[in-house]
Amino acid sequence: MPTPSRTSAEIATQPACWRQAARSLPAHAAALPRRGERVAVVGCGTSWFMAQSYAELRESGGHGETDAFAASEFPAGRRYDRILAITRSGTTTEVLDLLGRARDAGVPTTAITADPATPVMTAAGSLVVLDFADEESVVQTRFATTVVALLRAHLEAEGALPPGVRSIAEAAEHAERAVSEQLAAEVCGAEQFTFLGTGWTYGLALEAGLKMREAAGAWTEAYPAMEYRHGPISITGPGRVAWMFGSLPQGLADDVARVGGTLVAGSGTGTAALDPLADLVRAQRLAVAIAESRGYDPDRPRNLTRSVVLDGRHA
Repeated sequence: MPTPSRTSAEIATQPACWRQAARSLPAHAAALPRRGERVAVVGCGTSWFMAQSYAELRESGGHGETDAFAASEFPAGRRYDRILAITRSGTTTEVLDLLGRARDAGVPTTAITADPATPVMTAAGSLVVLDFADEESVVQTRFATTVVALLRAHLEAEGALPPGVRSIAEAAEHAERAVSEQLAAEVCGAEQFTFLGTGWTYGLALEAGLKMREAAGAWTEAYPAMEYRHGPISITGPGRVAWMFGSLPQGLADDVARVGGTLVAGSGTGTAALDPLADLVRAQRLAVAIAESRGYDPDRPRNLTRSVVLDGRHA
């Protein structure tokens, strides 16, 4: 049998990483956003999508007003009580530049990173290091979801999880299913994928699309679920997939069936349905499977590096 890719091995460790993140919360809680703070969460690429998911979770759970931005698009002059930066590498130019401007303006900052030997350690005022979730692969999988796991565990500890969002202990159990269950042949063989989400799961849909593009060069799109009927459904048909993270909007399954598409919507219904974060694990596995079927190396995608460092800065 061929040796599993490094990405596959890292994907499989996510249930354990999420549990470790939850256990580590007491050591990190003081650095995380406080109830009532107005917070901006920033990142680049995958980290931006995780920022979007957390921002919606935090605000809808009543913990405080929360916005998410790509670090390069942070609105200058807008006031926040704290900026929370997510950066696996700790070297991304746009994130470090923003943290520097925030420091000069006297805005409290926190960074969540995987590498304690990088410039972010001095750029941010407070730090959370999840080095146990770091990765060798260029493509992010376990670090990104472990950040969300930690932040969900924090909201859970503060009684600020939105209704219907499971505990991280439950999500980790669901991730064990997602790591091992077989992917449907019709999904693995599809030519196009549209990922959908609502609320905090829209960020997961964006991330699933990015994983498929990065690892497999696949044709993917991502939208808020209720926007699907307003144009994106036109691309769905036989041999193409609509993948929903979280609960299906009424009538969406019928719409996908009507145009001949394949619907993926977690496994089972009610309590048997996969936690959306665990469902992202399935999408990660699909990206690797399709990459390998096309002869690509999922650990080292074309045109990508582990970190984007501009003009030699912050190296």
